[in-house]
Amino acid sequence: MQQLAPAETALLAAVDVSPMLGQVQQWCAVNTGTGNLAGLAQQTALLADAFAALPGSVTLEEPAPVSAMGADGIERPIANGQHLVLRVRPEAQRRFLLTGHMDTVYPAGHAFQQQTWLDQDTLNGPGVADMKGGIAVILAALKAFETSAAAAATGYDVMINSDEETGSLASAPLIARLAQGKAAALTYEPSALPDGTLTGARGGSGNWSVAITGRSAHAGRNPQDGRNAIVAAAALAVRLKAIERDGLAINPARIDGGSANNVVPDHAVLRFNVRPRSIQDAAAFEAHFAALVAEIAAAHDVTTHVHGGMSRPPKLLDSRAERLFAVVEECSALLGQPITRQASGGVCDGNNIAACGVPVVDTMGVRGGAIHSPDEFLIVPSLGERAKLSALVLHRLATGAPL
Repeated sequence: MQQLAPAETALLAAVDVSPMLGQVQQWCAVNTGTGNLAGLAQQTALLADAFAALPGSVTLEEPAPVSAMGADGIERPIANGQHLVLRVRPEAQRRFLLTGHMDTVYPAGHAFQQQTWLDQDTLNGPGVADMKGGIAVILAALKAFETSAAAAATGYDVMINSDEETGSLASAPLIARLAQGKAAALTYEPSALPDGTLTGARGGSGNWSVAITGRSAHAGRNPQDGRNAIVAAAALAVRLKAIERDGLAINPARIDGGSANNVVPDHAVLRFNVRPRSIQDAAAFEAHFAALVAEIAAAHDVTTHVHGGMSRPPKLLDSRAERLFAVVEECSALLGQPITRQASGGVCDGNNIAACGVPVVDTMGVRGGAIHSPDEFLIVPSLGERAKLSALVLHRLATGAPL
């Protein structure tokens, strides 16, 4: 195993841990549920001030247009917050991408708004691990990296989006644009396990809504003249579940619609999620799904309108990704914190980045756990641990051979 070079030892000494906890607590005191545009705007301003400490330019990027299908089957626009981007040395030939998200799953009206110390090393609070702790790691690591000679010839972009928790639909074009030409990417989701385990390969994820329009009729006098949209939606849900197999999980999640008990319902919306393990699984599902919808429409004499799609492609590990993981794992071992990795069915912006052909490790954030619940926690010493890990990884990527 390699040893730390003198420049790397100096780099690690430059990691300033002292402001990190305060930053996390300040940021987590602001509610940034994905739909809380006022809270997101407040958070964006705080982050812009914080990242202004780095060279380069901070800009606020407008969200891409996004729509959602309502229970009435009508598509309507969804408002999202701005995304923050820091660009440093865009002219450099060797450039990296670091990404995080400022939104959480806790809306403004959620009961979980406070921070609580569980013990001297463990902080419970909304977003402490997922992923405002990770944003603090990005900032501290880059500040330290800027003290090294290697930084002068290296460029990077930082993106903190506002809609990761709802699938990054309003930031996906920005992610794809920023990923172009990057040598590697690091994303700051919390570790897969509280011991620091990384996530390797990931499955994909897609969400669909299917609006079904039938024909209403009296349930007693002339039901034969009706076309029951609820029955058609239920039939589609059953058929979808029937094509589930190893490598393809399908979850029919909700049916909206219906009418009075004495009316044949003429409207329904079926919502479902698909989790393919491979790109081939995803493509096979989409081809099968189109044929299945047409078959159900014909069998039940209804019309359909489909909304949604595969928003997170499966993330597989190619040879470049394996080499990036090797760098991260070696750096972690050198810091006395050896880590392993495991595959996951969960998804994140790492899926989008990998789909652009850029190697990415997407669990570079803090150690913690119980995310997406009121038990979410941050292991506070991991703030410094992960900042040093990222600083060292960036230094080796900047000075080493191409991946």
